[in-house]
Amino acid sequence: MRSRETAGKAPRRGLFSWKRFTAIVKKEFIQVRRDRISMMMPIMMPIVMMFLFGYAVNTEVDQVPTAVLDLNRTAESRAFIEHFSASGYFRIDGYVGNEQEIQDAVNADVIKVGLIIPADFDRKIQRGEVVAPQLIVDGTDPTTARTAFNSGMLVSEMATRELLNERLSRMGGLALKSPSVRVTAKIWFNPEMQSVRFTIPALIGLILQNITLMLTAFALVREKERSTIEQLIVTPIRSFELIMGKLIPYVAIGYLGFLFALSICMFWFGIPVAGSLPLLLSIGFLFVLCSLAMGMLISTFARTQLQAMMAMVFVLLPSILLSGFIFPREAMPPFIAAIGYAIPLTYFLEILRGIVLKGVGMQFLWKNTLMLGGFTLVILSLAILRFRKSLD
Repeated sequence: MRSRETAGKAPRRGLFSWKRFTAIVKKEFIQVRRDRISMMMPIMMPIVMMFLFGYAVNTEVDQVPTAVLDLNRTAESRAFIEHFSASGYFRIDGYVGNEQEIQDAVNADVIKVGLIIPADFDRKIQRGEVVAPQLIVDGTDPTTARTAFNSGMLVSEMATRELLNERLSRMGGLALKSPSVRVTAKIWFNPEMQSVRFTIPALIGLILQNITLMLTAFALVREKERSTIEQLIVTPIRSFELIMGKLIPYVAIGYLGFLFALSICMFWFGIPVAGSLPLLLSIGFLFVLCSLAMGMLISTFARTQLQAMMAMVFVLLPSILLSGFIFPREAMPPFIAAIGYAIPLTYFLEILRGIVLKGVGMQFLWKNTLMLGGFTLVILSLAILRFRKSLD
């Protein structure tokens, strides 16, 4: 029986109790086991990070898509083209009939390089004169442009050396005139091959996606954590009305961020919009809707803001690495580069660089714009279908 002095006092606790400690550990393991996302993170994150950085982060560009305009069409010109193909740096995707076709293919982002062989190619070689094929290089991506430029010079040196050896062998080791192939390169859209002209327009798309994702990824999650979702459940509001009602205010905020980022690009960094500004503003609005829809879809899956943040990482990281924002997609393995086609930012970056740097119009951008519109409809529809007016 306790004394009067100790009857009203709580029992003394030791400095450390293994029983209390193991109880807390057991409780935490149970909570982690019930949290599927936390259980998947130690497995999924290393897989995603290792594969993305292991395959996508590659600045060694080869197999650059190339079109050939052969105005000579002789054995000599075909042998010279074979030098380009055998070098491994160029991938001959086809032949064109005139220079306009090369320009259209570059504007459409189908090729990065155009090789033009003059009509007197064989005659000058036979006379031992200097012949100058022309290399047209898309300079919007400085990494690819530098590789194409340097590789073109290297291939011309190899061709000259082979032509000289053949001529010496025919002349018995003595040749009065030695033929020489000197490729002249013309860099389009970014003659100085400045990286800032490649990076800054793309930053507009990346920043816009980050802002809009964060705005809407937590929209429904906050309602769940604050239990205000229960108040929405008892109302007659439909899923479509709720999703669209939450989306509209963020459209204005996201588009304002787009305009602000575009203003910095134009007036601070001095990169003018070479193409149609109204066209860029219109497609930019479409991308705002697409990015907000992605954030809203994440919000329907996530139960907490931590889960929403984890989901955003899985969206933002591939967008940076696989969209062509920094690393050229030509340098990626085909199965890794194919993942980039499932990322809306990939298409918007091509649109941004096409309008800002190349000055092209809708005739070259309609496919990318159509893909953005398709992504917007599909993602927004999934978000509406995923939302259920319930606590589950």
